[in-house]
Amino acid sequence: MAQVVTFGEIMLRLMPPGFKRFVQARAFEATYGGGEANVAVSLANFGVEAEFVTRLPANELGDAAIFRLRQFGVHTDHIVRGGDRLGIYFLEAGAAQRGSKVIYDRDFSSFATIQPGSVNWENVLAGAEWFHWTGITPSVSEGAALACEEAIHAARQKGLTISCDLNHRAKLWKWGKSPNEVMSRLAQESDVMISNEEDADKVFGIHAPETDVNSGIVDAGKYRTVCEALAQKFPRLKTIAITLRGSMSASHNTWSAAIWHNQKYLVGPCYDILPVVDRVGSGDAFMAGLIFGFLKNPEDPDYALRFAVAASCLKHGIPGDFNVVGCEEVEQLMAGNGSGRVSR
Repeated sequence: MAQVVTFGEIMLRLMPPGFKRFVQARAFEATYGGGEANVAVSLANFGVEAEFVTRLPANELGDAAIFRLRQFGVHTDHIVRGGDRLGIYFLEAGAAQRGSKVIYDRDFSSFATIQPGSVNWENVLAGAEWFHWTGITPSVSEGAALACEEAIHAARQKGLTISCDLNHRAKLWKWGKSPNEVMSRLAQESDVMISNEEDADKVFGIHAPETDVNSGIVDAGKYRTVCEALAQKFPRLKTIAITLRGSMSASHNTWSAAIWHNQKYLVGPCYDILPVVDRVGSGDAFMAGLIFGFLKNPEDPDYALRFAVAASCLKHGIPGDFNVVGCEEVEQLMAGNGSGRVSR
């Protein structure tokens, strides 16, 4: 029985090795990833029973994606098989002052062609406590948006805690409706929401005053107004978190977060990360850490925030989408052990 259920698309990730550019590549490193799958893997590593739901082609690539999830203990019993192809994304990893680039190849994928009624949500959500979705899912296609809405309604009817990561992807919203229109409807049912420094602005036009994410300096105090505006727009929200990345370069970031919980605003620790090995999936690592923190200590938002920031800090040092760290490693960093010394 899954304690947390996540829903979205898992993709094949192809990346040139050794920080090469696409035009230099003669080979690609193949892994798997996707926002909601990343959250499920992190939670499974923390000892939470996690179920990932998606639609995959009935071929060897679909089998390989499922096998990868099962390696980390994620439940896959309710994955639907059908459609013609696995979605792909290509990642060119940035370094120094050269930023990373992503190219999507997911049009008409098995997940993009999903329709409402494809998943038996009554069975999937039986006994679960938490349902997680992201803004990536409804951006993929109208069918995916409707299937996501169906899942959210089913989770609400069962009384689950519902979390949403805004996760705005401008390159994907091209099927006819605006992010604001779709996300405003879907997010109404959520209890927990996370955003990075820009997502609330790009999706809902809610902007922190006097901020410039390109400056490399992020003032946590200025994002309280973003949380308050989101809480006013979505009255059901009890918890809103903002991840805060100071980007001096692709290789050097600061990382922190703030949380608005029951009208109180807390700011987490700030980590200086140099070098950044792979920042993809760090927001998902934060989301998983936040979910774990609240499952462990529902009345302690400070613990959830500090655990989530530490977990996602560690993700920056791990190649691939998945944050393959356990609770002990996260809590060691929370306690101040960030030296990176060899453990013998």
